[in-house]
Amino acid sequence: MINYLKHSEIDKARWDDCILSSFNGNIYAYSWYLDIVHEEWEALVEGDYQRVMPLTVRKKYGITYFFQPFFTQQLGVFSVDILNPSIIDSFISMIPSHIKVVDINFNNLNKIDGEHYNISLNNNYLLDLISDYPKIVQSYSKNTKRNLKKGVKSNLTFMKGIKPEQVISLFRNNRGKEITKWNDSNYLILRRLMYMAIHKSMGFTCGVYTEYNELCCGAFFLKNNNQLTFLFSGANESARNLGALTFLIDTVIKRNSPGDRIFDFEGSNNENLARYYKGFGAKKSTYTTLKVNRLNSITKLLMKVYRLKS
Repeated sequence: MINYLKHSEIDKARWDDCILSSFNGNIYAYSWYLDIVHEEWEALVEGDYQRVMPLTVRKKYGITYFFQPFFTQQLGVFSVDILNPSIIDSFISMIPSHIKVVDINFNNLNKIDGEHYNISLNNNYLLDLISDYPKIVQSYSKNTKRNLKKGVKSNLTFMKGIKPEQVISLFRNNRGKEITKWNDSNYLILRRLMYMAIHKSMGFTCGVYTEYNELCCGAFFLKNNNQLTFLFSGANESARNLGALTFLIDTVIKRNSPGDRIFDFEGSNNENLARYYKGFGAKKSTYTTLKVNRLNSITKLLMKVYRLKS
């Protein structure tokens, strides 16, 4: 039986045991991670935590909606046993009726019946690190190899363990100026997330310095069992000219291969980013977005006017 649990009713120790034991578990679904990215999350739980599904819900304009929080690419159903579309369907059908709008990403091992639901596919790119580094490099594109040579010739230096604030500042003072949907609270959540992951030995920061000792590029990675996730990065104009991000990613790949981890680039549907990630030999993987709208026609019209968003 699948039960709907409010936040206070969730046994987080058993929840985390389920995520750890799940064949499709990911770091976004751990209770500590969800506590940071979306306080008071709720859940659907089957049996004795054999299968679970986090419900990141919020109310706006009097409408309760289920949305994808920042810094969580894929959620959905997690299970210690193999899943099939009918099981996923049973969880979707148990989403409480008071949740009127659903716009959520399921993980790549959740298969949803597209004939019965409004779904769309998103692209992600994964690189298997099981091979030796020299073999992985052979799969790099010409452009990636060219940028890497540029970084090596520029005498760049890689350093692990820079402060999370440094990575955030590099992003916020450069590309972040173009992203108006991010506010102070989003950056605070990211900072808390970075520090907690580092504290739990489930994340690390790294940076690249120029030959003049200027930090020009930084990144934050999540570590979870067999996954290494490229969650966030920041770079200034110097980094772009020096190929610093390519140098940084290549160094992380080199230090983690051969190994039993998958390097998860965490995206993207953007063609330019997809081309960049494929340049490292990464292969495309897809995950599904489910959209459900239970509102009446008048409320739907009002929602469009006010643009209900997370």
